[in-house]
Amino acid sequence: MNLDSKFVWMNGALVPQEKAVVPFLTPALHYGTAVFEGMRAYNTSKGSAIFRLKEHITRLFASARIFGFLALPWTEEEVIEGSKAVVRENGFTECYVRPLLFAASGHMGLNLLGIVPGLGIAAWEWKGFVSPEAETAGLRANVSSFTRHHPNVMMTKSKLAGNYGNSVLARTESARLGFDEALMLDPTGLVAEGTGENLFAVRKGVLYTPHRATVLEGLTRDSVITIARDLGYEVREEALTRDQLYVADELFVCGTAAEVLGIRELDFRPIGTGVRGPVTTRLAEAFRRAATGQEPRYADWLDHCNK
Repeated sequence: MNLDSKFVWMNGALVPQEKAVVPFLTPALHYGTAVFEGMRAYNTSKGSAIFRLKEHITRLFASARIFGFLALPWTEEEVIEGSKAVVRENGFTECYVRPLLFAASGHMGLNLLGIVPGLGIAAWEWKGFVSPEAETAGLRANVSSFTRHHPNVMMTKSKLAGNYGNSVLARTESARLGFDEALMLDPTGLVAEGTGENLFAVRKGVLYTPHRATVLEGLTRDSVITIARDLGYEVREEALTRDQLYVADELFVCGTAAEVLGIRELDFRPIGTGVRGPVTTRLAEAFRRAATGQEPRYADWLDHCNK
């Protein structure tokens, strides 16, 4: 993955990438006291556009409020414009966009009182999340030995940097075991989500996805639910058990980075026919059309970056 770019937006201004740095004694670096978003810009017939930009930035500010950053010197509109500027001024067409709001200075204590926030927005060209084979055939996954956060241990509705230690443990274990992705159970033993994606199961033409209590309410998840219902599928949000996944006709995960990816195997058990299923394929293609501006009904999901 190539992270090079010309400019990064730092605290309200574009600066050369090499100057977008923080001191070693930045509190967020030591304690994970930062919230962030992951967004994608797609190449459309009208130029580069960020998918669901406004909703992402609204969620960034909601994450900050949940965690306890109560007074911020930036507005949502300023961050929206900064995100578009980063894509535009770097000359990118398809790229990943990362706003990060972090504890920049003030003290090194374990509280947010007196902390001065910082905010950066970076972008880099996006070349794909998985191999073409995995995208076409589906992922091999396992159920992780690590449990998804309890919602009163870490705030699971906040996209908090510190939360992702949980995902790193699970994904690293999964990779060492030879899998592409890990699925995580919540503290009660019910299915939660992937390490960085939401999960759907398909059975007899009906889509099932875990309820929102212990998962991040993904914007790709919301988009997929909308698209699926528009295509005539029934979508149910309800508790799912691990064994229900094994007998699903199809499984897929979705997220900003992953888009829509099928799971062909879980814990060495083939899912359905052992390849990406037709419902997953149809939704993946429909999502991509929506993200690239080819579906007029979803035009309001795109914010174009040209002036």
